[in-house]
Amino acid sequence: MKSWRMAFNLSLRVLQAFVELADCRHFTRAAERSHLSQPAFSQLIRRLEEDAGVPLFTRTTRNVTLTVEGELFAERARRLIADMQSSIADLRDHATYRKGRVAMAALPSLSADLIPRAFAAFRRSYPTITLELFDRLSDGCLELVRRGRVDFALTAPGPRLHEFDSAPLRSEPFYFVCGARHPLARRRRIRLRDLWGLEMIHMARSSSVRQHLEPVIAKAGVLDSGIEIEQLATLAGLIASGLGVSLVPELTLFQFRRRELAVIPLEAPELTRPLLLVRRKGVALSRAAEAMLEVIVEMLPGAGRASARRTSAAQASG
Repeated sequence: MKSWRMAFNLSLRVLQAFVELADCRHFTRAAERSHLSQPAFSQLIRRLEEDAGVPLFTRTTRNVTLTVEGELFAERARRLIADMQSSIADLRDHATYRKGRVAMAALPSLSADLIPRAFAAFRRSYPTITLELFDRLSDGCLELVRRGRVDFALTAPGPRLHEFDSAPLRSEPFYFVCGARHPLARRRRIRLRDLWGLEMIHMARSSSVRQHLEPVIAKAGVLDSGIEIEQLATLAGLIASGLGVSLVPELTLFQFRRRELAVIPLEAPELTRPLLLVRRKGVALSRAAEAMLEVIVEMLPGAGRASARRTSAAQASG
Protein backbone atom coordinates (compact mmCIF):
# COMPACT_ATOMS: atom_id res chain seq x y z
CA MET A 1 0.00 0.00 0.00
CA LYS A 2 2.83 2.43 0.85
CA SER A 3 4.48 2.03 -2.57
CA TRP A 4 1.19 3.07 -4.21
CA ARG A 5 0.91 6.08 -1.87
CA MET A 6 4.47 7.17 -2.69
CA ALA A 7 3.89 6.94 -6.42
CA PHE A 8 0.86 9.17 -6.00
CA ASN A 9 2.40 11.76 -3.64
CA LEU A 10 5.84 12.07 -5.22
CA SER A 11 6.14 15.38 -7.07
CA LEU A 12 8.87 17.61 -8.45
CA ARG A 13 8.45 19.87 -5.40
CA VAL A 14 8.99 16.97 -2.98
CA LEU A 15 12.01 15.70 -4.91
CA GLN A 16 13.60 19.15 -4.95
CA ALA A 17 13.02 19.62 -1.21
CA PHE A 18 14.64 16.23 -0.52
CA VAL A 19 17.68 17.06 -2.67
CA GLU A 20 18.08 20.49 -1.02
CA LEU A 21 18.24 18.83 2.41
CA ALA A 22 20.57 16.11 1.11
CA ASP A 23 22.92 18.80 -0.24
CA CYS A 24 23.05 21.30 2.62
CA ARG A 25 22.31 18.86 5.50
CA HIS A 26 20.49 21.61 7.42
CA PHE A 27 16.71 21.96 7.79
CA THR A 28 16.59 25.75 8.10
CA ARG A 29 18.83 26.42 5.08
CA ALA A 30 17.08 23.76 3.00
CA ALA A 31 13.69 25.26 3.88
CA GLU A 32 14.89 28.73 2.84
CA ARG A 33 16.18 27.40 -0.51
CA SER A 34 12.83 25.68 -1.04
CA HIS A 35 10.93 28.90 -0.19
CA LEU A 36 9.07 27.13 2.63
CA SER A 37 8.74 27.75 6.33
CA GLN A 38 10.76 25.31 8.42
CA PRO A 39 7.63 23.59 9.89
CA ALA A 40 6.16 23.12 6.38
CA PHE A 41 9.49 21.85 5.07
CA SER A 42 9.92 19.41 7.98
CA GLN A 43 6.40 18.10 7.41
CA LEU A 44 7.15 17.56 3.69
CA ILE A 45 10.23 15.47 4.48
CA ARG A 46 8.39 13.54 7.21
CA ARG A 47 5.59 12.63 4.78
CA LEU A 48 8.14 11.51 2.21
CA GLU A 49 9.75 9.19 4.73
CA GLU A 50 6.34 7.87 5.79
CA ASP A 51 5.45 7.11 2.19
CA ALA A 52 8.83 5.49 1.60
CA GLY A 53 8.41 3.38 4.72
CA VAL A 54 12.03 3.95 5.72
CA PRO A 55 14.05 6.82 7.25
CA LEU A 56 15.98 8.80 4.66
CA PHE A 57 17.85 11.06 7.09
CA THR A 58 19.56 10.59 10.43
CA ARG A 59 18.97 13.65 12.61
CA THR A 60 21.11 14.80 15.52
CA THR A 61 21.13 18.11 17.38
CA ARG A 62 23.99 19.35 15.21
CA ASN A 63 23.80 17.35 12.07
CA VAL A 64 21.56 15.86 9.37
CA THR A 65 22.97 12.96 7.34
CA LEU A 66 21.57 10.59 4.74
CA THR A 67 20.85 7.02 5.66
CA VAL A 68 21.96 4.24 3.30
CA GLU A 69 18.46 4.26 1.79
CA GLY A 70 18.63 8.05 1.62
CA GLU A 71 21.89 7.94 -0.37
CA LEU A 72 20.31 5.50 -2.80
CA PHE A 73 17.22 7.65 -3.21
CA ALA A 74 19.25 10.87 -3.58
CA GLU A 75 20.97 9.54 -6.70
CA ARG A 76 17.66 8.58 -8.27
CA ALA A 77 15.93 11.80 -7.17
CA ARG A 78 18.56 13.93 -8.91
CA ARG A 79 18.14 11.87 -12.07
CA LEU A 80 14.35 12.22 -11.90
CA ILE A 81 14.57 16.00 -11.42
CA ALA A 82 16.92 16.34 -14.39
CA ASP A 83 14.60 14.21 -16.56
CA MET A 84 11.51 16.18 -15.53
CA GLN A 85 13.21 19.54 -16.12
CA SER A 86 14.47 18.36 -19.50
CA SER A 87 10.97 17.21 -20.44
CA ILE A 88 9.44 20.53 -19.42
CA ALA A 89 12.09 22.43 -21.37
CA ASP A 90 11.40 20.25 -24.40
CA LEU A 91 7.67 20.96 -24.13
CA ARG A 92 8.37 24.69 -23.97
CA ASP A 93 10.58 24.41 -27.06
CA HIS A 94 7.74 22.72 -28.94
CA ALA A 95 5.21 25.28 -27.71
CA THR A 96 7.42 28.16 -28.87
CA TYR A 97 8.31 26.47 -32.21
CA ARG A 98 11.99 26.04 -31.32
CA LYS A 99 11.60 22.28 -31.75
CA GLY A 100 9.20 20.01 -33.56
CA ARG A 101 8.50 18.01 -36.67
CA VAL A 102 5.84 18.25 -39.32
CA ALA A 103 5.23 15.29 -41.63
CA MET A 104 2.66 15.60 -44.38
CA ALA A 105 1.49 13.84 -47.52
CA ALA A 106 0.25 15.65 -50.60
CA LEU A 107 -0.79 14.97 -54.16
CA PRO A 108 2.08 15.24 -56.68
CA SER A 109 0.43 18.29 -58.24
CA LEU A 110 0.73 20.06 -54.87
CA SER A 111 4.10 18.58 -53.91
CA ALA A 112 5.86 19.90 -57.00
CA ASP A 113 4.95 23.57 -56.66
CA LEU A 114 2.71 24.81 -53.84
CA ILE A 115 4.23 22.77 -51.01
CA PRO A 116 7.89 23.67 -51.76
CA ARG A 117 6.93 27.37 -51.72
CA ALA A 118 5.01 26.86 -48.46
CA PHE A 119 7.96 24.98 -46.93
CA ALA A 120 10.30 27.84 -47.83
CA ALA A 121 7.97 30.41 -46.25
CA PHE A 122 7.55 28.25 -43.13
CA ARG A 123 11.30 27.69 -42.81
CA ARG A 124 11.93 31.44 -42.77
CA SER A 125 9.70 31.77 -39.69
CA TYR A 126 10.54 28.46 -37.97
CA PRO A 127 14.04 27.41 -39.06
CA THR A 128 14.49 24.69 -36.42
CA ILE A 129 11.32 22.72 -37.20
CA THR A 130 11.97 19.50 -39.15
CA LEU A 131 9.80 19.12 -42.27
CA GLU A 132 8.95 15.88 -44.07
CA LEU A 133 6.95 15.52 -47.30
CA PHE A 134 5.56 12.44 -49.04
CA ASP A 135 4.23 12.99 -52.56
CA ARG A 136 1.62 10.32 -53.21
CA LEU A 137 -1.54 9.74 -55.20
CA SER A 138 -4.79 9.99 -53.26
CA ASP A 139 -4.85 6.39 -52.02
CA GLY A 140 -1.24 6.62 -50.86
CA CYS A 141 -1.91 9.85 -48.98
CA LEU A 142 -4.80 8.27 -47.08
CA GLU A 143 -2.73 5.19 -46.24
CA LEU A 144 0.03 7.33 -44.70
CA VAL A 145 -2.58 9.10 -42.54
CA ARG A 146 -4.12 5.76 -41.59
CA ARG A 147 -0.75 4.44 -40.42
CA GLY A 148 0.01 7.60 -38.44
CA ARG A 149 3.09 8.23 -40.57
CA VAL A 150 2.06 11.82 -41.29
CA ASP A 151 0.30 14.54 -39.33
CA PHE A 152 -2.10 15.31 -42.17
CA ALA A 153 -2.58 14.95 -45.90
CA LEU A 154 -3.69 17.33 -48.63
CA THR A 155 -5.47 15.11 -51.08
CA ALA A 156 -8.58 14.44 -53.13
CA PRO A 157 -11.45 12.27 -51.87
CA GLY A 158 -10.61 8.59 -51.78
CA PRO A 159 -11.99 5.26 -50.55
CA ARG A 160 -13.11 4.89 -46.94
CA LEU A 161 -12.84 8.61 -46.30
CA HIS A 162 -15.24 8.14 -43.36
CA GLU A 163 -12.32 6.65 -41.39
CA PHE A 164 -10.74 10.10 -41.13
CA ASP A 165 -11.48 13.66 -40.08
CA SER A 166 -11.57 15.70 -43.27
CA ALA A 167 -12.29 19.31 -44.18
CA PRO A 168 -12.61 20.92 -47.63
CA LEU A 169 -9.89 23.36 -48.66
CA ARG A 170 -11.13 24.28 -52.13
CA SER A 171 -12.43 22.81 -55.39
CA GLU A 172 -10.29 23.44 -58.43
CA PRO A 173 -11.58 23.76 -61.99
CA PHE A 174 -10.15 21.91 -64.99
CA TYR A 175 -8.33 23.33 -67.99
CA PHE A 176 -7.96 22.09 -71.56
CA VAL A 177 -4.36 21.60 -72.73
CA CYS A 178 -3.39 21.16 -76.37
CA GLY A 179 -0.51 21.92 -78.69
CA ALA A 180 0.02 25.56 -79.67
CA ARG A 181 -0.90 24.71 -83.29
CA HIS A 182 -4.03 22.72 -82.43
CA PRO A 183 -7.27 23.98 -84.09
CA LEU A 184 -8.66 24.85 -80.63
CA ALA A 185 -5.52 26.57 -79.36
CA ARG A 186 -6.88 30.12 -79.90
CA ARG A 187 -10.17 29.59 -78.12
CA ARG A 188 -10.84 31.63 -74.96
CA ARG A 189 -13.08 28.94 -73.50
CA ILE A 190 -13.60 25.26 -74.18
CA ARG A 191 -16.88 23.45 -73.59
CA LEU A 192 -17.29 19.72 -73.16
CA ARG A 193 -18.99 19.43 -76.55
CA ASP A 194 -15.82 20.83 -78.16
CA LEU A 195 -13.96 17.68 -77.08
CA TRP A 196 -15.93 15.45 -79.45
CA GLY A 197 -13.58 13.27 -81.53
CA LEU A 198 -10.36 14.50 -79.87
CA GLU A 199 -7.72 11.98 -78.79
CA MET A 200 -7.31 12.21 -75.02
CA ILE A 201 -4.09 11.35 -73.19
CA HIS A 202 -5.10 9.98 -69.80
CA MET A 203 -3.49 10.08 -66.39
CA ALA A 204 -3.22 6.75 -64.55
CA ARG A 205 -6.50 5.22 -63.40
CA SER A 206 -5.31 5.42 -59.77
CA SER A 207 -4.91 9.22 -59.98
CA SER A 208 -7.53 11.57 -58.57
CA VAL A 209 -7.49 13.49 -61.87
CA ARG A 210 -8.57 10.43 -63.83
CA GLN A 211 -11.18 9.44 -61.26
CA HIS A 212 -12.87 12.85 -61.51
CA LEU A 213 -12.62 13.12 -65.28
CA GLU A 214 -13.78 9.69 -66.35
CA PRO A 215 -17.53 9.92 -65.51
CA VAL A 216 -17.80 13.28 -67.31
CA ILE A 217 -15.70 12.82 -70.44
CA ALA A 218 -17.25 9.41 -71.12
CA LYS A 219 -20.28 11.37 -72.36
CA ALA A 220 -18.25 13.92 -74.32
CA GLY A 221 -17.36 11.65 -77.23
CA VAL A 222 -13.58 11.83 -76.76
CA LEU A 223 -11.32 9.22 -78.31
CA ASP A 224 -8.73 7.26 -76.36
CA SER A 225 -5.20 7.97 -77.57
CA GLY A 226 -4.08 4.69 -76.02
CA ILE A 227 -1.52 6.55 -73.93
CA GLU A 228 -1.75 6.49 -70.13
CA ILE A 229 0.90 8.13 -67.96
CA GLU A 230 1.62 8.99 -64.32
CA GLN A 231 3.79 12.11 -64.46
CA LEU A 232 2.51 15.56 -65.40
CA ALA A 233 5.82 16.50 -67.01
CA THR A 234 5.45 13.49 -69.31
CA LEU A 235 1.91 14.55 -70.15
CA ALA A 236 3.13 18.03 -71.14
CA GLY A 237 5.80 16.54 -73.40
CA LEU A 238 3.36 14.21 -75.14
CA ILE A 239 0.86 17.01 -75.81
CA ALA A 240 3.64 19.30 -77.10
CA SER A 241 4.61 16.53 -79.54
CA GLY A 242 1.08 16.49 -80.95
CA LEU A 243 0.10 13.07 -79.60
CA GLY A 244 -3.19 14.21 -78.07
CA VAL A 245 -4.90 16.63 -75.69
CA SER A 246 -5.81 16.46 -72.03
CA LEU A 247 -7.77 18.03 -69.18
CA VAL A 248 -5.89 18.99 -66.03
CA PRO A 249 -6.83 20.68 -62.73
CA GLU A 250 -5.79 24.25 -61.99
CA LEU A 251 -3.02 23.51 -59.50
CA THR A 252 -1.12 21.47 -62.09
CA LEU A 253 -0.85 24.33 -64.61
CA PHE A 254 2.73 25.19 -63.63
CA GLN A 255 3.72 22.02 -65.54
CA PHE A 256 2.21 23.31 -68.79
CA ARG A 257 3.74 26.80 -69.03
CA ARG A 258 5.46 26.11 -72.32
CA ARG A 259 5.40 27.98 -75.60
CA GLU A 260 4.48 24.79 -77.45
CA LEU A 261 1.28 24.42 -75.40
CA ALA A 262 -2.03 26.24 -75.12
CA VAL A 263 -3.92 26.20 -71.81
CA ILE A 264 -7.60 27.16 -71.99
CA PRO A 265 -10.27 27.28 -69.20
CA LEU A 266 -12.91 24.55 -69.45
CA GLU A 267 -16.50 25.69 -69.01
CA ALA A 268 -17.83 22.76 -67.03
CA PRO A 269 -19.05 23.74 -63.54
CA GLU A 270 -19.89 20.11 -62.83
CA LEU A 271 -16.24 19.11 -63.29
CA THR A 272 -14.07 20.12 -60.35
CA ARG A 273 -11.56 18.33 -58.15
CA PRO A 274 -12.11 18.81 -54.39
CA LEU A 275 -9.01 19.18 -52.26
CA LEU A 276 -9.26 18.06 -48.65
CA LEU A 277 -7.32 18.30 -45.44
CA VAL A 278 -7.32 14.77 -44.01
CA ARG A 279 -6.10 13.62 -40.59
CA ARG A 280 -6.73 10.79 -38.16
CA LYS A 281 -9.98 10.92 -36.24
CA GLY A 282 -9.74 12.53 -32.84
CA VAL A 283 -6.01 13.31 -33.14
CA ALA A 284 -5.22 17.01 -32.74
CA LEU A 285 -2.43 18.57 -34.75
CA SER A 286 0.72 19.77 -33.01
CA ARG A 287 1.33 23.50 -32.86
CA ALA A 288 4.01 23.15 -35.53
CA ALA A 289 1.64 21.22 -37.83
CA GLU A 290 -1.07 23.85 -37.28
CA ALA A 291 1.38 26.60 -38.23
CA MET A 292 2.42 24.69 -41.35
CA LEU A 293 -1.20 24.23 -42.38
CA GLU A 294 -1.91 27.94 -41.94
CA VAL A 295 0.95 28.80 -44.30
CA ILE A 296 -0.32 26.34 -46.93
CA VAL A 297 -3.91 27.55 -46.74
CA GLU A 298 -2.82 31.18 -47.11
CA MET A 299 -0.87 30.28 -50.25
CA LEU A 300 -3.53 28.01 -51.75
CA PRO A 301 -5.37 29.85 -54.56
CA GLY A 302 -9.05 30.28 -53.84
CA ALA A 303 -8.79 29.11 -50.22
CA GLY A 304 -7.52 31.83 -47.88
CA ARG A 305 -8.84 32.60 -44.41
CA ALA A 306 -12.28 31.05 -44.83
CA SER A 307 -10.72 27.64 -45.41
CA ALA A 308 -8.35 28.19 -42.50
CA ARG A 309 -11.32 28.77 -40.22
CA ARG A 310 -13.06 25.65 -41.54
CA THR A 311 -10.01 23.47 -40.96
CA SER A 312 -9.57 24.85 -37.46
CA ALA A 313 -13.23 24.19 -36.69
CA ALA A 314 -12.92 20.66 -38.04
CA GLN A 315 -9.93 20.04 -35.80
CA ALA A 316 -11.73 21.37 -32.75
CA SER A 317 -14.73 19.14 -33.40
CA GLY A 318 -12.45 16.13 -33.85
